[in-house]
Amino acid sequence: MTDRPKKVTTARVLRTEWITPHTIRVVLGGDGVAGLPVGDFTDHYVKLLFPRTGVRYPEPFDLAAVHRELPREQWPRLRAYTVRAWDPAAGELAIDVVHHGDEGVAGPWAAAARPGDAVLFLGPGGAYAPDPAADWHLFVGDESALPAIAASVERLPAGVTAYVFAEVAGPAEEQPLHSVAEVEIRWLHREDRPVGERLLAAVRAWEFPAGDVHAFVHGEATFVREFRRLLRVERGVPRARLSISGYWRIGVDDEGWRASKQAWNRQVEDEELAVLGSSPTPADG
Repeated sequence: MTDRPKKVTTARVLRTEWITPHTIRVVLGGDGVAGLPVGDFTDHYVKLLFPRTGVRYPEPFDLAAVHRELPREQWPRLRAYTVRAWDPAAGELAIDVVHHGDEGVAGPWAAAARPGDAVLFLGPGGAYAPDPAADWHLFVGDESALPAIAASVERLPAGVTAYVFAEVAGPAEEQPLHSVAEVEIRWLHREDRPVGERLLAAVRAWEFPAGDVHAFVHGEATFVREFRRLLRVERGVPRARLSISGYWRIGVDDEGWRASKQAWNRQVEDEELAVLGSSPTPADG
């Protein structure tokens, strides 16, 4: 599958902050950021472009020309990050990057980023915002989903009920989640257990409240797959009331996951249909 060239935004790093021992908040700004169409969704995301070492790219940068003129192995690497916060008045866009030392692409970049550094990205995209008509809200995710979960509970109005199940490596990785709504937060510490195992056990043992739920479940693809079965098949949550997708997959880099995600989602959807006996619905994006 070939990525279609899209508009590239040029931003500048304004500042960075370590908000936990392994999470770096990078705040971007500059003329290119002003007026971005951010705000409709709480899972808005951008795709950062990381140039390959030793490859010369056209100036000014032209992604369509890169895709047309260079072999795929020389294309910039893409890494998707949720918009944690957007300040349209100041023209500031914040993303949170999980840092695993020298491992990966975005983590080392965020650790080394300095004010004034240029950043290229695609987007924003997005699809989810909490439905104010729901009786209650459910948010489930690992570190990769925390920015969207935090942005979502901040959006909830007073008097709304929400439940958050968030899994992080340990106590030091917990982050404050602010809301005027009635939000119950359960932090689960992974420690040496597989990603998502404690999440699945906690939600499976939890007694669901009555009423119409609007649920948001995102994170590592393997545990998200199990949650789809739990919520769709066992709990009977309608597909239209569930935003659920794998943000990443263990053992697969971002490029590999993007290339296989559609087929993965289709397989999971087929498994659900086999159990539910329902008519097909579009696979998640």
